[in-house]
Amino acid sequence: MQLWQDIHSKVEGRTGEVLGNERFFKFAVFLPLMEIDGEIHVLFEVRAHTLRRQPGEVCFPGGKVDESDASPLQAAKRETCEELGVTEKDLRVIGELDYLVSSFQSIVYPFLGIIRKDTKRSHNPQEVEEVFTVPLNYFIANPPERHDIKLHMKPEDTFPFHLIPNGEQYNWSSSVMPEYFYYFEDYVIWGMTARILYHFIQLINDH
Repeated sequence: MQLWQDIHSKVEGRTGEVLGNERFFKFAVFLPLMEIDGEIHVLFEVRAHTLRRQPGEVCFPGGKVDESDASPLQAAKRETCEELGVTEKDLRVIGELDYLVSSFQSIVYPFLGIIRKDTKRSHNPQEVEEVFTVPLNYFIANPPERHDIKLHMKPEDTFPFHLIPNGEQYNWSSSVMPEYFYYFEDYVIWGMTARILYHFIQLINDH
């Protein structure tokens, strides 16, 4: 039966992804570690103030996954090289961190890696205002401040309430999204960058 053949050919052995991911924006970031004076540091960028999206915010190197990228990892390495003025030979990937699915139809793939010691960097001023590092032990010793954002469902005016139980009185689910804030000198690290950093620190603490 042709339908059975179609089902097996399309689904058998398939690896699942995030449902509807074809409509999502996909980004990849590189969480860079460096050794400075015998101590492990985390490298951050401050986004250029001329950028349209999130100007002046602290972030990790990274950006949009392009169609020409073979994988999110390749995108993370490409963006890191473009933004910091390094080469792929200067980078060593340790592993993949948990990817982040946002409420705004985007998926972020984070990778942990090392920028090799004594690597010469020359950041791209069109994208990066400045670069700074923070000792990893600082984040281990100083947990972030947490503030929650409440998310509520609000259907559009043309939503067919008459087709669902309880109509306009339907009990929509709500959720809470944690926002973490790290403070170091005059820098504020928050948003997606802080969530990825917090996840990484949790991995270290769990082991």
